[in-house]
Amino acid sequence: MKATRFLAISLMAAMMVCSGCAWFGKDGQEKRAEELIQEGVEAYDKGNYKRAIEAFGQLKDWYPFSNYAILAELKIADAHYHLQEYPEAVAAYEEFERLHPRNEATPYVVFQIGMCYFEKIDSIDRDQTPARKALETFRRLIGQFPNDPYALKAQNNIHHCFMSMAGNEFYVGRYYFRHGVYAAALERFRAVINEYPDVGFHREALLYIAACEAYQPVDEKSP
Repeated sequence: MKATRFLAISLMAAMMVCSGCAWFGKDGQEKRAEELIQEGVEAYDKGNYKRAIEAFGQLKDWYPFSNYAILAELKIADAHYHLQEYPEAVAAYEEFERLHPRNEATPYVVFQIGMCYFEKIDSIDRDQTPARKALETFRRLIGQFPNDPYALKAQNNIHHCFMSMAGNEFYVGRYYFRHGVYAAALERFRAVINEYPDVGFHREALLYIAACEAYQPVDEKSP
């Protein structure tokens, strides 16, 4: 994949090229840009993501114009993602996309933004904001890079977003139905049919729609 090739090339450059820049670390020893990128990559590969963020952050701050700064920016975002620090990851990925809109890793970056929201999708009785934001991001990826492999991955995740959102509408509709609020229930069940067809709730929603439409309220004052 393009993003994988980008990372591999950047990493090779990080290991082979000396920038000639130096900085004094906490231990009083000079730390060059290539030393910091190596420290960050080694920590990242070992799953020590907090240490990786620290090393990549130092590189980014101390050597913003080095050959390794772009890689450090991307790996900081990835490390936050693996730590399940999704708001921080989204911020880092979005900054990368803003600063490097033409970079070949951009499809991967947009996909990862979507995944940060996707990973936060909860049960159907919970707030569906993560599902909506994931769907929006995946659709943007497909629109911008329709032939990229990450667009195909995004397409596979879109179905799950629809299922979660349709499930929420169905859940709320049943709640209203059970409490006798049939107009509101009908609106929810119709939304399931019109907005989320063929994701697993269609048949049951039709049954509830028929029940809502057929219901005749009982006059409690009648004998």
